Amino acid sequence: MIWYVITLFLLLLRNYIISITFTKKNGEERIMKCTLKDEYIISEEKKSFSIRKENTEILPVWDLENSAWRSFRIDSVKEVKIWEQN
Repeated sequence: MIWYVITLFLLLLRNYIISITFTKKNGEERIMKCTLKDEYIISEEKKSFSIRKENTEILPVWDLENSAWRSFRIDSVKEVKIWEQN
């Protein structure tokens, strides 16, 4: 995977709430409001975050609508919008 794409996603996710439109594995399109900003992640869930070295094509994020970790394939992303700025 191209590291600058991963770096860009991480920069956005650590500083903003973003809306990501992507295609799920089953072909369904999904829009997810997500972040990696500490203040939005439930404290006991923070320790479970990790970027898997064995699969850098999948990025875990905190789904704000479900209050849980979710992930998406970076190559399935169709659109990224900044939802909230600092």
